[in-house]
Amino acid sequence: MGLNVRIWIDIFLLIVGFVVLVQSAKVFVNASVEIAKRLKISSIVIGLTVVAMGTSAPELVISVSAAIGGSGELAVANVVGSNIFNLMVIVGFCAMLYPIDVKMRELSRDYWVSVAATVFLFVLVVLFRDTLPRLGSFILLAGFVTYMVIIVRHALKDKMEDNETAQNNAKPKPLVRSVFFTLLGAGAIIGGGQLTVASAIDIAMAIGISERVIGLTIVAMGTSLPELVTTLIACRKKEGEFAIGFIIGSSIFNLMFVLGLAGIIRPLAIERGAILDLTVLVAGTLLFFIFARSSKRVVRMEGFAMVMIYALYMGMVFLL
Repeated sequence: MGLNVRIWIDIFLLIVGFVVLVQSAKVFVNASVEIAKRLKISSIVIGLTVVAMGTSAPELVISVSAAIGGSGELAVANVVGSNIFNLMVIVGFCAMLYPIDVKMRELSRDYWVSVAATVFLFVLVVLFRDTLPRLGSFILLAGFVTYMVIIVRHALKDKMEDNETAQNNAKPKPLVRSVFFTLLGAGAIIGGGQLTVASAIDIAMAIGISERVIGLTIVAMGTSLPELVTTLIACRKKEGEFAIGFIIGSSIFNLMFVLGLAGIIRPLAIERGAILDLTVLVAGTLLFFIFARSSKRVVRMEGFAMVMIYALYMGMVFLL
């Protein structure tokens, strides 16, 4: 009886942690964007840096907290599971509702960076199997910094559009207020992440399933809520290209920055099933490329196929 009560308490705390993560991420992003506007920073740079970091903050905090606590399997599963969910379910579900136009020529650099990071991580897992070495994590993090420098330098060379300039010239909110809410959002993200990690681990131990499975399912889906909301809104507004670019950018941030930082803090333990997870991620990334290149859009049937593949993969996770 006592064990059952404890599990329900942990489930409640897990839900509370997710709600805090999502809501605090929104506060963090909005306040950070206000600061960027105040400093006259281009919206392109805002999207590539502030928004990407804000929406991926749950993955960052959970994976880093898990690494610090010695739960490397949860850190890896959270990132890989979030990327699979983002690509297969969020993009697939959005395509089922609103077919998504894709300009792969404009996204080719970012797409192939995502592929390279995924394949590199796959090779590390195959070679080392038990633990992701610090050197590999350092290479991921260094690659992310290099990528961001290139992106920001390229974005800063572009002239801001007239309407964007007008938007930035609009009277921004007080800087002190924006800084306060940025710090408040960051603090709440950290607290929500720690609560989520602790609850997820307790649930896994109580019902006898691995941290990998918890990370791939409950935690990965929960931390992908900001991406889900943002992508659905973009697709509903017929801004599918933004949605695809956002998902690819989030994938890069999760793989290279989140795992890179977590792995430098402490070498991450890897479960044998991680090879299956990364195989699915590589295959899903290439499948998306085939769909996007075939007709320059992801249509409803292709979106349905992506969601069904994810459902089959989830079945394998629980059965194997």
